[in-house]
Amino acid sequence: MAETGSDTTKRKPSRIQQKNRKRVLEAALEVFSQHGYRGSTLDQIADTAGLSKPNILYYFSGKEEIHVTLLNRLMETWLDPLAHLDPSGDPMEELLAYTRRKLEMSRTYPRESRLFANEILQGAPRIAPHLESGLKPLVDEKCDLIQQWVDAGRIAAVNPRHLIMSIWSTTQHYADFEAQVRVLEPETDASWRAAGAHLETMFRKLLQP
Repeated sequence: MAETGSDTTKRKPSRIQQKNRKRVLEAALEVFSQHGYRGSTLDQIADTAGLSKPNILYYFSGKEEIHVTLLNRLMETWLDPLAHLDPSGDPMEELLAYTRRKLEMSRTYPRESRLFANEILQGAPRIAPHLESGLKPLVDEKCDLIQQWVDAGRIAAVNPRHLIMSIWSTTQHYADFEAQVRVLEPETDASWRAAGAHLETMFRKLLQP
C-alpha cells in the first residue's frame, strides 16, 4: 500500500536528518553572528556546515527560515533568567542574581547575543512578533514586580524598565563587543570575575534603599 502525503509528513525525522539539521543551525549561527543576516549567504552556511547548498535546502526553504528558527530557539533561552525573577525572594539578591545570569550568558552564548543584536539593529524584521508577544508582557510583569519592591521601600527608587535595560546593556556588551573587549581585557576567568564583581557593586549601590 502506497504512503499518502500525510503519512510522509507525519514521519519523524531520522537520526541523520536530525543531526544534519542541527549541523546546519550550528553553522548558520556562526555565520550570522559574524556577518549579520544581510551579509550572510547560503553558500557560506553550506561551506561552514560541510554540506552542499542543495542539502541545506532539503532541510530549510532558505536563509530566512534558518535565521527565524535560530531566533525562535534563542528567545526562550534569552528570556529565561528574567522569567525566574522570584517575587518571594529578596529583591536585592534577585536582581543581582539576574545580573550574574545575564553576564554568564554573554560568556557562554556570545554568538547568540550577537545574532539577537544584529536582528534588533536591522529593526527586528523577523523577530518583531516575539518582542510583542513574548518579551513585552514578561518585561511588563517584572517591571510591576520591581515597582512593588520600590514602593515597599525594599530597594531604592529606580525606574524598573530602565533598570532592566541597564542590566541588558552592561552585561550583553561583553558579548556584542567581544572583539573590543578582548583588546582591552584579555579573556580569563579572573577578568570575568572582575566584570561580575564590578557590576554587582554598581547595581548594589544603585539599588540600596
